[in-house]
Amino acid sequence: MKQKIYQILGFSIITACVVITLFFLASIIYLITVKGFHSISWEFLTSIPRKSMTEGGVAPAILGTFYLVIGSILIALPLGVACAIYLNEYSPTGYMVNIIRMSINNLAGVPSVVFGLFGLAVFVNLFGFGVSILSGSLTLAMLILPSIISASQEALMAVPYSIREASLALGATHWQTIKKTVLPTAMPGIMTGVILSIGRAAGETAPILFTAATFYRRSYPSSILDETMALPYHIYALMTEGTHPDKQVAIAYGCALILLVLVLLVSAFAIIIRNKYRSGYVH
Repeated sequence: MKQKIYQILGFSIITACVVITLFFLASIIYLITVKGFHSISWEFLTSIPRKSMTEGGVAPAILGTFYLVIGSILIALPLGVACAIYLNEYSPTGYMVNIIRMSINNLAGVPSVVFGLFGLAVFVNLFGFGVSILSGSLTLAMLILPSIISASQEALMAVPYSIREASLALGATHWQTIKKTVLPTAMPGIMTGVILSIGRAAGETAPILFTAATFYRRSYPSSILDETMALPYHIYALMTEGTHPDKQVAIAYGCALILLVLVLLVSAFAIIIRNKYRSGYVH
């Protein structure tokens, strides 16, 4: 009887936590949708801001956000997976490897503004890339790199060692085993880390504030060395520095809704890739 009471109590606590989480999630989505939906129009999605950003659209900010997110993923994903492969498959066990792994975990908790200052000092000034899409993408890549490494390591560790032994027993080399067997099996877990990283990269303001974003731009960026508008910084600018809050607050909520949809679309694409690898492994 006592065990049954504990079981019911534990299940009730877990259910309450899930309900509270879903409530806050639904509240955020509802608030952003209700306050931002009226600002959404074809002109809003395809035109540039006009009249002190009280009219027109946010197309440059949408495109800039897309560039920054895709650029950061293209940089961080191969680096993160390669690092995870080395740490999990090649590195000898020892004190130094444990320090590296602990450093990666600690790096994931560094405030994003620190990454922004690092990008300003290294990519903008030292390398001479200036305030540009390239500097912003590199900074965001450094920001999400620890998360991708950790997720990739966990995915690789979840692959049963018997699969590796079977591949090696058939005559495959270590690298062939990793490439043909281990990586495809671990890919769903790796893509889960990518999905979480997409949301963080798209929503960060501090890193791109110093390295990529500009308050206003009349044209679209023509190269990766151009500065760009971005939705997170555009929202911040409208809410804190806008001179016409009666109009700009509504635009800010519209930008937030677009940012939410953009993250969902990119994440959905990553989920499709993950499910493709998962179904291929199952069959």
